[in-house]
Amino acid sequence: MTLANDLSQSLLNTVQDYFSLEEVKGADGGPYLPLPCPIPGVPAGQCRVFKGDKIPLMVYVGAGLPMANLDSHMIFAFTEEDSLIPHFTLDAIKMGEQYAFHLDLIPRVDLGANLEYMNAAFQPLTGMYTEACALEGLSAAELAPRQKALMSPWMLTHRATEEAYKQLPAVVDSYLEHWFGLVEKGVECDLSSTALIERDMRNRAAIFNIDVDPVWRRIIPLLGEENAALLLQILRHGLGNEKTTSANPEARA
Repeated sequence: MTLANDLSQSLLNTVQDYFSLEEVKGADGGPYLPLPCPIPGVPAGQCRVFKGDKIPLMVYVGAGLPMANLDSHMIFAFTEEDSLIPHFTLDAIKMGEQYAFHLDLIPRVDLGANLEYMNAAFQPLTGMYTEACALEGLSAAELAPRQKALMSPWMLTHRATEEAYKQLPAVVDSYLEHWFGLVEKGVECDLSSTALIERDMRNRAAIFNIDVDPVWRRIIPLLGEENAALLLQILRHGLGNEKTTSANPEARA
């Protein structure tokens, strides 16, 4: 077990318990989508899916590549498609002797045109964001400008030493507690349900796009094209249509 695994499992369990989420099992009673690696001798990963009233979809993806000393965990907790509450995401990764993470609340509206929404949903994170960026042993990861544009300015995406990584649970807990409060109290903004649904669909299609995020091109060989396509469909659209999707992960990128 690695610190990346510990961080991700702690978050996963906390969110599941807080919202009383039900895990959606696969046909064999195991994870919703096993992710067998096409590379011989490499252990399978897994996609676990959860659902509930306030959080209709939470997706966890765990995969590793022992010969490269890679341990990767991704969590997305999605609010309703017509909700103003940001989605929550955490990536926790160990690569060799180095760790990395990505933590964010994903905006549901244009922040530049909705100051009151930004003040309520994101401004309270500023203190923890500033403290986290100043932690010794963290170095900012390089992201393309359009990747940054899809997320929030309060996004934390860094490489980290082991000692720095040990301090991250407090950072994740701070972001999580703020998000819990938003889910419980709500956020106001004068936008129609139709507009929110349309924006969410477009935003998720862009976030989970292999031409935008190069990480997906590195993941596909590990998971296989069909598994990668199914996973992308779940992340973009939730449950329901993913089983009929083309095996080509670029088909709906």
